[in-house]
Amino acid sequence: MLRRVNRYSRQDVLRILRISSRQLSAWERSGLVAAAVDYGFEDLVQLRKLRDLRAERISASSIRASVSAMKAVSGMANPLLEAGVTRRGPRVVFRHSGAAMDPVALQFEFDFEAGGPRLAAVNEGAVPQARRQSEIGALFLEAVRCEELGKTEEAIALYEQTLAIEEHAPAAINLGTILYNQRHFHRAEQLYRRATVACPDYALAYFDLGNALDELQRLPEAIGAYCAAIRLAPGYADAHYNLALACERSNERRRALRHWQAYARLDPVGPWANHARLQARKILDREEITIAWRNPKPGFSRSRR
Repeated sequence: MLRRVNRYSRQDVLRILRISSRQLSAWERSGLVAAAVDYGFEDLVQLRKLRDLRAERISASSIRASVSAMKAVSGMANPLLEAGVTRRGPRVVFRHSGAAMDPVALQFEFDFEAGGPRLAAVNEGAVPQARRQSEIGALFLEAVRCEELGKTEEAIALYEQTLAIEEHAPAAINLGTILYNQRHFHRAEQLYRRATVACPDYALAYFDLGNALDELQRLPEAIGAYCAAIRLAPGYADAHYNLALACERSNERRRALRHWQAYARLDPVGPWANHARLQARKILDREEITIAWRNPKPGFSRSRR
């Protein structure tokens, strides 16, 4: 079968950008890029920018916060594609239309790379919203910093403060994950649900919700959440893996088989892939026996003579 023009497989992307499967999966889980089976040229551009920013030791959380703030201030659908990016300290600065902007701090800067200092005009109606987003972004980044320093209680307070201002999906997910790791699964579930409402197309929120529901022994709901994550991001390998586990525990082996096979295709190297292939083989072997007994050949009798 011919591959579509200008489409790249997952393995092509890893080879071209010289990144690992683990790196790409981590960016998908953090919500920086959508999980996919194949990619276009624009996807490669976005992934290359992410690779370069991460190489400068900017955290995934800081990149995500800067992208969210830039969307709010500029109206861009995808700032990593629509604007140039560079680093200013621990944050991302976007270059667009002759201006450089730190959207989290709401500061315009001289853009020497664009040929000289310029100022970009800001729509007056957007200023209050931009200031609000700046406040939210600053709270969120401080919460992330506290979490990275092990100041968990301070991080919790800052995430809660962020959520008191706005239904902020990344803050809800991060706070939910802290509580999940503390085994407060009911509270984690509530926060993950808030994230799905705040951002209905955020696959990570549904994946995390599925994990919390799984821990609460609510398998049908967990399966529904994993399925939602996969509908939003068909190439989300971890969602396929966890869905396969949940289906097996629900005695839906054939359904589990599809997702074991999907995981092995999406992330073919490593112990998890080996486990997925082993589980798929066990189901296939078992199902072949079941089919043979249900459909005996003509003239075959199961009764002993």
